Amino acid sequence: MAEPFDWGLLEPAGSVGVPAGDDRVLAALVRVEEALAGAWDELDGRAARPGYAALAFDPDAIDRERLTAGARDAGVPVIALVAQLRAQAGAEAERVHRGATSQDIVDSALMLVSRDALSRARDALAAAAAELAARAAASRSTPLLVRTLSQPAEPSTLGAFVGSWLDAVVSALETLDRLDFPVQLGGAVGTGAAFGRLAARSDAPRDLRAALAARLGLTDPGRAWHTERTPVLAVADGAALVAAVAGRIGRDLALAARDGVLLPATGGGSSAMPHKKNPVDAVLLTANGLRAPGLLATIHTAALSSDARPAGEWHAEWQAWRGLLRIAVESAEVLAHAVGDLVVADNAGTGVDADADDLAAAGDVADAAVARYRARTAQDRDDREVIP
Repeated sequence: MAEPFDWGLLEPAGSVGVPAGDDRVLAALVRVEEALAGAWDELDGRAARPGYAALAFDPDAIDRERLTAGARDAGVPVIALVAQLRAQAGAEAERVHRGATSQDIVDSALMLVSRDALSRARDALAAAAAELAARAAASRSTPLLVRTLSQPAEPSTLGAFVGSWLDAVVSALETLDRLDFPVQLGGAVGTGAAFGRLAARSDAPRDLRAALAARLGLTDPGRAWHTERTPVLAVADGAALVAAVAGRIGRDLALAARDGVLLPATGGGSSAMPHKKNPVDAVLLTANGLRAPGLLATIHTAALSSDARPAGEWHAEWQAWRGLLRIAVESAEVLAHAVGDLVVADNAGTGVDADADDLAAAGDVADAAVARYRARTAQDRDDREVIP
């Protein structure tokens, strides 16, 4: 078997298959094919017949080498995958992939991976926000000389400084909560004509798409979006925003460690200088924040699509899309660790010449950030309580 290209050696914040590796993508592709077969069973009444058995596939039984060879031959992995799934289905092979095109399966699968990955990122961001709120409140009056254009500027407080991080994380949470993860189902050229022909029903494309969305837990967009890539742009932008927010905090953490104000309780060593305890989390957050824009640029460039399926633009999205998901999850989880690992230096605030009014104003800023966070958290709790 071929060696995996990426198993984490140069991805210090990640690990194999997390959170958008090939195994997860393959499992999502298989799940979409299962759900499509089930949606057809609903449409044609098969699901209501006595003795009905839904199609179920085993992703672990997929021959990975045959799959990757097929992907090289066809330019997409779905054709080789469908052949193996039909072999698993045996006498029921005709129920697999009925009327669909490869893009239906890949786009829907990547939306599944996106939903799950960004849900994980959201959980980590929520943990980071809770920690930041507590720290902003606790340090609302701790004097801090802040910088502008790299130079010492005016006094503020550590609480106000941390409160700005909290506001950014809350904004990222709000962005993730607004994201939509739509199913893709349009057939060869997005019209769904094959579904109508196979079912002998003009409403088949609509009903199949709705049933597929329900089975996958994705939204029904009421259309195909093969070359209308705003759903992908929204997801990619959300993932990149997580990396940017966490990266900006990472920069601040690195500079605060340099200045001896905020230090990591744990840190990395140096191969040349054993005395060092480097702010590793801050470094990784900054690195991910720097990596994300290039991937996002690929997604935006590929959105200038053409025809009913472009020759290259869609294909260029795949790795950039899942790369952004990976970076978003890594950044959110490293951020949650970083803010929980902070130690405020014993001498923080000493030597800062600040009058009471300046400190009071900065304290008010910290209080306002915490209040916004608490209001948002309360609204989230109320929203969950009214959802059946």
